[in-house]
Amino acid sequence: MARERRREAERRRRPSPLAEGAPPTSRSSSPAAAPQPVADRCSPGSLGVGSHVEGEGERRRHGGVAGYGQILGRKTRSGSCACFLRPPPPLAHHTPNPAALVSAYAKSRLLLDALHLFDETPRRDIYLYFSLLAAVSRSASLELALPVLRRMLSADALRPDHFVIASVASVSARLRSLRLGRQLHEHFVVSPYSGDDVVKSSLVDMYCKCGFPDDARKVFDSMGAKNSVVWTALVSGYASNGRGEEALQLFRSMPGRNLFAWTALISGLVKTGESVGAVELFVEMRRDDIRIDDAFVLSIVIGGAGQAVACDILSAREVFEGITFRAVISWTTMVVGEAQHGRAEEALALYDRMVLAGAKPNKVTFVGLIYACSHAGLVQKGRQLFESMKNEYGITPGLQHYTCYLDLLSRSGHLLEAEELMTTMPYEPDEATWGALLSACKKYKDAEMCIRIADKLLELRPKDSSTYILLSNVYAVNGKWDSVAKVRKCTIGLEIRKEPVYSWIEAGREFRLFHAGEVPLDVREEIMGFLEEMVLEMRKRGYVPDTSSVMHDLEESEKEHHLFLHSERLAVAFGLIKSPPGSVIRVVKNLRVC
Repeated sequence: MARERRREAERRRRPSPLAEGAPPTSRSSSPAAAPQPVADRCSPGSLGVGSHVEGEGERRRHGGVAGYGQILGRKTRSGSCACFLRPPPPLAHHTPNPAALVSAYAKSRLLLDALHLFDETPRRDIYLYFSLLAAVSRSASLELALPVLRRMLSADALRPDHFVIASVASVSARLRSLRLGRQLHEHFVVSPYSGDDVVKSSLVDMYCKCGFPDDARKVFDSMGAKNSVVWTALVSGYASNGRGEEALQLFRSMPGRNLFAWTALISGLVKTGESVGAVELFVEMRRDDIRIDDAFVLSIVIGGAGQAVACDILSAREVFEGITFRAVISWTTMVVGEAQHGRAEEALALYDRMVLAGAKPNKVTFVGLIYACSHAGLVQKGRQLFESMKNEYGITPGLQHYTCYLDLLSRSGHLLEAEELMTTMPYEPDEATWGALLSACKKYKDAEMCIRIADKLLELRPKDSSTYILLSNVYAVNGKWDSVAKVRKCTIGLEIRKEPVYSWIEAGREFRLFHAGEVPLDVREEIMGFLEEMVLEMRKRGYVPDTSSVMHDLEESEKEHHLFLHSERLAVAFGLIKSPPGSVIRVVKNLRVC
């Protein structure tokens, strides 16, 4: 007994082997330099650690270490170890299979206990490391994997096999830890498994997710057999990192292109703003008659086509109509896509079909529907939908639902009702909500309400230029030029700068950026001549410029000239000049309020 007490006292003085700078099985002679155990890096509350009062009774009934090992095996296989206490110090040294116990704790969501056991185990083999990594990677505290991985890779005595290396690469990818990934790659190159293509596939994925597709390409080129998974990972890596041209070239050379490769490329192009390439690829996919049955994949493809450009919502709809089974996510994605492109009637008709088909709409479905009603001015239908989501489907409206509903009321001129709803709804209005009401004040020339709303908005973002612009515009619409001057003077005093307005276009494989009132010298003569010719023809057909949107105290002719040099008009003119007849002209603008 005395020997056991001395052993326990020695163990308590021993620092945790997991600290930086010490090998996994080393014993430090300096308590002052004792590192922090992994278990101390987290709080029990954040890991969902439970209570295990019954565990002590389990150990007593099963007679110490041997019996404990037997019951451990059964509990581990069943995934039920919630009644186990962390083994006491003597038992921790003799646990027959600490890796199995770590796995059992992980299955019962007892990560803190797994970390404690790891810290107290004096001899750690590769299986214990791997069990802990698997436990951490399945938890919400993925960052705890970093110290474990670093200690494992720096331990000379450990020899992880190809399966462990591939798994560690996946964890590095999820952590977006390039430093750790490179360290793992160096370890892999000198290991006996350096030619393993499974590990190389994991390294390709890791480099892509860390934002280094060129490094991924080097690993990819060194592979012997390349399956569709690694091809898709590299294509997605280039596309999602803004390298659309290279992604497309790689995709063209890919043998046996499957649906997931198409989806990865379209999704990556849309995310990085390369809408033109995404649309062209989507059209090509439709020509190749790629069959889409997976609901999740369908939602990405439809969403990609819908986000890219309005005209291709028709192609997205064609894909939707061609599938046999439509899950809720498929219906919802299509409803939202129709709504985002101003096709309110189509979105509402699709909703009716969805209900008749027995699919239950969710929160996102109603966001799209109310949004559609807002942009189509369908106040009564919007009210009906807002009420039905609560009464018929038991869905509690969120802030996004209230924001869309408030936008519906504001756009339709129900300003007082919208303001009252903002003060009574169960959420604190955010910037987007106040901004929607402020824009409506400009449209309906309600200067008094505009001042109230602007005050609220300036509390949230006191130096945001768009709020001052909207306030100034409301005064201008009402002809209060003195107030306009005061607002502009205020912005100068607060050193608030208006974000420059610009539009851009891709035409004839040429990219052009246009600022309001500025025409590039190399195309100035061509664009100005074209616009003058177009305006003359338009006037013959009854065109009268609407100068009410020019928020400056100018003569009417000066206001017309101001409209003449609008950034979007310049971009459209360039597109008409440079594009062949019948082609689609796509113009993108950086601001909604100018």
